[in-house]
Amino acid sequence: MNKKDIANIRKQFKLDNEHILKIKEIFNVYVQKETGEIYHHVSQPFQMLEQEAQELFLANFKKVLTGHLDAKLFELKFQRDVEDSTQMFLFEGLQAESDDWKEYMLEIVTKMFAMTIYEFDTVVTFIRGEYRKPTRKRGQESEEGGDDEVYYSQFILCSLNKTDQPKKALTFDYVEKEFKPHHFFDPIINLDSPLSGFLFPAFNDNAADVNHILYCAGKNNQPDYRFMDEVLNCEEIITAQEDKDSFDLILKEVIGDQVESQVISNVYEEIDKLVQENLEKEESEIPTLDHRDIERILTVSGVENVEPAKVEHAFKSVIDDERHEIKTSSLVPKTIKIETKVANVTINPKDLKYVKYITYQGKRCLLLEVDEEVVVEGFRLESETL
Repeated sequence: MNKKDIANIRKQFKLDNEHILKIKEIFNVYVQKETGEIYHHVSQPFQMLEQEAQELFLANFKKVLTGHLDAKLFELKFQRDVEDSTQMFLFEGLQAESDDWKEYMLEIVTKMFAMTIYEFDTVVTFIRGEYRKPTRKRGQESEEGGDDEVYYSQFILCSLNKTDQPKKALTFDYVEKEFKPHHFFDPIINLDSPLSGFLFPAFNDNAADVNHILYCAGKNNQPDYRFMDEVLNCEEIITAQEDKDSFDLILKEVIGDQVESQVISNVYEEIDKLVQENLEKEESEIPTLDHRDIERILTVSGVENVEPAKVEHAFKSVIDDERHEIKTSSLVPKTIKIETKVANVTINPKDLKYVKYITYQGKRCLLLEVDEEVVVEGFRLESETL
C-alpha cells in the first residue's frame, strides 16, 4: 500500500458514510493483565452503539492507519505453509456468518497473548466492514460511473488498546452545594494511542490483496517483530530507520567519515529528485537504490574517484540480503540538526550547501550564508567583513 491508498481509506472512517465505508460489526475482547485470559467479549452491529461511542472508535481506527510507511505502518507479506495461520483466520472471518466470524477473531486473540503478557488490562477490537471506491466520477450528462461503478472489498481492522486505571477526583455537588471526593472504579480504555493494529486485506490501487496485511506499530521504527512473526505469521521487514542507517554506513565506507557540506547537500538533492519524479508520474512503487544507483549519485554529487567495486563491496558488507534495495523515501530527513556547545542549528537538507565549517584565526567556526538581515531581540546585527 502507498500513502494514497492508506489516506483514501483512513479519511472514510466517519459518521454517516455507509455508501463508501460501512462497518457491519464490532467485536470487543477484554483481556486481563498478567494472565492474558479473556475476561469478556461481545459482538454487536456497529450502528447499535451510541453516536459518541461510534465517534471514539472511529477516531481510534483512523489512528491505526496513521503514520509514515516503513516507520509506523508496514505492509507485510504472509508466510506460506503456516499451520493455523492468521491469514486463514482473517480470510475465513471475512466469509463467515455474523455469529461465526468472532470465533476466528478469538483464535487471533489467543495467539496475541500466548507469548506476550501486559502489565495492564487490554481491549482488542475487531471490526468487519465493506469499502467501496468509485471507479470514476459520474458524468454530468450521464448516469454511468460514480456509485454505479465501484471497487468493492470486505475488510477486517484490528486495534489493540491498553486500559488505564481511573484517578481519584474532586467533584462539586450542585444539589448539596459542597465539594466531595469521588472514586471511579471502571477502567478507562485508552483509544488515543493504540498499542498496535492491522488492516486486512492490504489495498493496492484499490484492489484487495489477501496475501498482504497492513500492520501498525505502537511507535515509530519500533515494530514488534515477535507480533509480526508469531501472531500475524508474516515475513521479516526492514524499517525506514534501518534503511537510513545502512545508507549512511555505505557512504562512510566509500567516502570516509569526513565530507564537505556541499557534497551531503548534493546527495540529498539527487535523492529528492528521484522521489519528486516518482510523485509526478504518480507511480505506486517507491524508487529504490542498489549499489549502481549509489555510485551514480555519489559521482554527480562531487565525490571524486568513485570506484564501482568499492561501492558494491560496501553495499554487500552492510546489507545482508544482496537483493535488497534501499527505499529513497527513507533517506532524506525533514530537517538536519547541527549541535554545538554554543548553539544548535536546524536546517532544511537542501539548504545545507549554505553552511560551511571553517577555521578562522585558529578557531573552528560554523559559517552560515544568509541573504537577509539578521535580527536579534529586535536589533539588526552589523555586518562584519573578514
